[in-house]
Amino acid sequence: MPTPRPPECRAGDQALARGEWKKARRAYQAALRNREVPEALEGLGNAAWWLDQAELVFDSRERAYRVYLRKKEKAAAARVAVWLAWDYWAFRGENVVANGWLQRARHLLEGGPACSEKAWLELREASLCLFEEGDALRAIRMAEKGMEVAREVGSIDLEMLGLAVRGLAHVIAGNVPEGMRNLDEVNTAVIARELEDPVIIGLSSCYLIAACEKVRDYERALQWCKRLKIFCTKWRLRPLFAVCRTQYASICLWRGTWDEAEAELISAREELAASRPAMTGDAIVRLAELRRRQGKLSEAARLYDEAPGSVTALLGRAQIAFDRGEQQSAIEQAERYLRRVPPGNRLERAPALELLVRALTDMGELKRARSVLGELSSLASAVGTIPLRAAASYASGCLAIADSHADEARQHFEDAADLFLQSSAPYEHARARADLALALGKLGRFEAAVDEAKAAIQLFSKLDAAVELARTRAALNSLNATKKSSDAVRSTSGKKVLTKREIEVLRLVADGQNNQSIAGQLRVSDHTVHRHLANILNKLSVSTRAAAVAQAARRNLFS
Repeated sequence: MPTPRPPECRAGDQALARGEWKKARRAYQAALRNREVPEALEGLGNAAWWLDQAELVFDSRERAYRVYLRKKEKAAAARVAVWLAWDYWAFRGENVVANGWLQRARHLLEGGPACSEKAWLELREASLCLFEEGDALRAIRMAEKGMEVAREVGSIDLEMLGLAVRGLAHVIAGNVPEGMRNLDEVNTAVIARELEDPVIIGLSSCYLIAACEKVRDYERALQWCKRLKIFCTKWRLRPLFAVCRTQYASICLWRGTWDEAEAELISAREELAASRPAMTGDAIVRLAELRRRQGKLSEAARLYDEAPGSVTALLGRAQIAFDRGEQQSAIEQAERYLRRVPPGNRLERAPALELLVRALTDMGELKRARSVLGELSSLASAVGTIPLRAAASYASGCLAIADSHADEARQHFEDAADLFLQSSAPYEHARARADLALALGKLGRFEAAVDEAKAAIQLFSKLDAAVELARTRAALNSLNATKKSSDAVRSTSGKKVLTKREIEVLRLVADGQNNQSIAGQLRVSDHTVHRHLANILNKLSVSTRAAAVAQAARRNLFS
């Protein structure tokens, strides 16, 4: 049976249940004028938490913890200790202190019966394990343990929070179908209004959006961001609202609405700096990524420096190095990022793997690039999401073109462009089309190459993506110069390179006919056909019949 609430707490509890945080704070402070009631202190801490009054949060909760201990109410003390762990992480970024409070809560609950506090402890520790240590597999185990306790004590709120944590951890580990099934169930419980605790509803929704963002299911993420914004506005959940804004900004970044992304990130950064300064890192690194895409590389680098402990910042610095043409530095930073990401966090590895393939191919390290591409392709096949398949196709194109397989590269870049378009990702779509132009140029298909480059330039101009825009304009200039040179060669010697009879012989070779068949059709001897072919190979400076056909096609000698 739950312990009856002291009568002094009634007014504060009622105000808290209605989301009237200031009224609740005044009521609890009134209840504490005559004596130190731990429940009133805990309630005061909760009201102050919603109001972003950090010092009052710490003072009230630490006092509540001490009074509960004096009264030997270990479960209540442990409950407050878990909240304090979260406070030290969110308000101050003091992870070591946060871990100390979690371990203190665990010690207080040891040997005791199943209770909601045990479930709460496991679930909060699972979340911190996932976000701070990046250990998805350990987070799954802890979430499952918390869910088991929650079911035993009959708490649907805590069970669904556990399912949300487990779902997100499964997604990060690369087990997307299982993770999304978990999160779909949480989604249903939220919509059906089975949950009551606004903190747990908000957290569950945040985890759902985070999972959608990881798999780049931005349409679903967009819908949940809108729903969570309404929920946060209703309950005046400023911290959750700020976190939601950073998640929504990622959607805008992916979909190419960069002005909106910037507005959301700047507002979220300011809100979190004022209330939860330790939680600003996420907004900062997302703003840095926006600046990088805009081509503002120095500003992006400065922003990443503001988040020195962020693993994501390592990847951002690697991408900046690549954009600056510093491929060796990009490789080293990307590998450093991968060393920091546990092998079990497969989805977190994908962006670095794609970048590594690009940097390694630029450096001519094709063997290493092929190995990295193998991991990325395996991951894309296992996860199966469209954006990840697009990334693998794009990386495959980069390796193929570096390995002089231009037609294979063309196919990969075409697939990547189509998949990125399907994913509503204009920046990535434009980048794939820019590289498709290079592949078409190497095949001698200059008109098509120029068209692709111009389309990419139009997209990059609309986005105002300075670095990629400059790169693609340079590629277009190179294509035009090569086309002009090719046209000049053709106009001065194109059809005179080969005689009319040699072109006739080569056309029959292109049709797949052998020397004997060609001799029969042209009514000449096999020896004459052999001599014509020797002259053709010499004039075109190639060593095989297939190469001669390809060379003639590039020079339009058959036209």
